[in-house]
Amino acid sequence: MTGAEAMVRLLEAHGVDTVFGLCGDTSLPFYDALYRIGGSIRHVLTRDERSAGYMADVYARVTNKIGVCEGPSGGGATYILPALVEAGESSIPIMAITTDIGVAGRGRYTLTELDQRALYKPLTTYNEVIDTAEMLPRVVRRAFREATSGRCGSTHLGLPFDVQKQAVEESDVWGDPRYGQFPATRSGPDPAEVETAARLIVDARNPVFICGGGVVISGAEAALAAVAEALDAPVATTISGQGSIADDHPLAVGVVGSNGGTVETRECIAAADLVVFVSCRAGSVTTERWRYPTTGVKVVHIDADPAVIGANYPTDAALVGDARLALEALLAALPERPADPERARSVRAALADARARKRERFMALATSNETPIRPERVIASLYANTDPDTIIVADPGTPCPYFSAYYDMRTTGRTFISNRAHGALGFALPASMGAAVGRPDVKTIAVSGDGSFAMGCGELETAVRLNLPVTFITISNAVFGWIKAGQKTGFNERYYSVDFSRTDHAAVAAGFGLKTFRVTDPAELDATLKAAIEHDGPTLVDVICQPLQEAAAPVSEWVA
Repeated sequence: MTGAEAMVRLLEAHGVDTVFGLCGDTSLPFYDALYRIGGSIRHVLTRDERSAGYMADVYARVTNKIGVCEGPSGGGATYILPALVEAGESSIPIMAITTDIGVAGRGRYTLTELDQRALYKPLTTYNEVIDTAEMLPRVVRRAFREATSGRCGSTHLGLPFDVQKQAVEESDVWGDPRYGQFPATRSGPDPAEVETAARLIVDARNPVFICGGGVVISGAEAALAAVAEALDAPVATTISGQGSIADDHPLAVGVVGSNGGTVETRECIAAADLVVFVSCRAGSVTTERWRYPTTGVKVVHIDADPAVIGANYPTDAALVGDARLALEALLAALPERPADPERARSVRAALADARARKRERFMALATSNETPIRPERVIASLYANTDPDTIIVADPGTPCPYFSAYYDMRTTGRTFISNRAHGALGFALPASMGAAVGRPDVKTIAVSGDGSFAMGCGELETAVRLNLPVTFITISNAVFGWIKAGQKTGFNERYYSVDFSRTDHAAVAAGFGLKTFRVTDPAELDATLKAAIEHDGPTLVDVICQPLQEAAAPVSEWVA
């Protein structure tokens, strides 16, 4: 069989059933192979390679299958790169296949030539350009293993035009389907470190867990709850860790950190005498630039990546391994101790009081009839009109801090997604389509600022063509709000090059064929969102909102 046919068969052998991508000259043999023998693989044609990557990312997050995207040489290979960087830093396994000029054409000024191997090397977990058809099967198998094992990440394969046409030995075309899902393999922590951690936690007066995205990736939610309940220990999350624990659990703290954290959640971390980081890198946002937890607090750190542990805090116990296995081992190692109902009541009462105070402040703004509409009102209205399993995909600008602080997760698992690793605008609109393809049985809602909308709106055609069950919400305030808010608080209101003209996003979306709505009056918001969400097919709601620099966003540097 040819190299292109072998690639299709290897994808099938690893259980791949969906590929997101965009066509190009160098991809013709691969597309022809998909047409002829790729019947079990659904190809989702996108309008931009970056979008293909973002769709693959979120498809992976909601299915626990590797996300696969593809694009052509030259510009296509450069456009798809941002998605690989985001997924890799977020420990989400995606594989990008970028076709390339023929090996024989290298160094001859062939159109679209670039060094794909050098381009992707520093930015992916595994990267290879397949120079001969003979090496293709083993390289593809390794890429699947690298993407879904240990700390998951992004992989890239360059597939030259002439290699797609060369012969591959059919007996070498096989794959292991376990590496098409994640985590494909798990490793557990050192038992001695587990014993040390258990002793430290039991001896602590006020232990607190801070959980990152790896809890949901590893399916460790039940193990986390069991450990927390055994210890009567509060559980906080990062933005990526939302869904580790339901927000109505009596031990739930909510999101902590400078983006989405609040005074009440900070109080909980400040009071801790021991912090257990679970699949959390203890980076600048989560710790508010390493101020919470404070110096001197004992630290137990659980992570699949040993390089993360001890990078930012002295660590008293290091549990290197899968989050679920580590938490299960920790639970088994906890010594039996007498029940302390008084302490349990005290911890739960303090957390209930903190949640009540946070909600009271939120509702004072969420019920406001001010115009432009307050972002808090949008959050409250969405919460009232969505089911617990609704998937929310939010861009990192205006939407992210509000959803992280105030939109309660009513269940565990992956129902809230934001691109927190690098925070590129233009993510939510295309990425939400990956969620809808992966989970067509639930409603997906994409929330973007108008800056982000302009970067991804071409994919609205994709949503209409596929009739995807997505409601797109645009927070319209005609400004790059995050930057303007930073200029207000940090640069004496010297506003420079952040304002742009207002777009009628509803009219733009209607041009693509969506059912659209526009809201300026907060009294009309509930009914409008309800109609948009219940509509059979893709919809867009353009909400004229308060600019971020005038709002009370839960971002600590602006509050200060």
